[in-house]
Amino acid sequence: MAWLFLLVAGLCEIAWAIGLKYTEGFSRLLPMIGTVAAMAASIGFLGLALKSLPVGTAYAVWTGIGTIGTAALGIYLFNEPATLPRLACIGLILSGIIGLKIT
Repeated sequence: MAWLFLLVAGLCEIAWAIGLKYTEGFSRLLPMIGTVAAMAASIGFLGLALKSLPVGTAYAVWTGIGTIGTAALGIYLFNEPATLPRLACIGLILSGIIGLKIT
């Protein structure tokens, strides 16, 4: 169950990171409310995951999920560059997450 909590925390991490872009410097109310709610949910689910997972592993996986998801959505939503070196680096982060999960 802890890994599921960690996955949800990571997805909330993606939501608030992308949400920050839509707040336009916290000048738009609805995106701001959603972003703050996603921040709180992300921390809350991370806290639940930490009841049984090592803090170093959980934090690395949480930020890794957030990094990969935010980078992918940045490419999709905001036309950020999808260069081969950038995609390779994202792949390295993914391999680190998988390595932490299986060890």
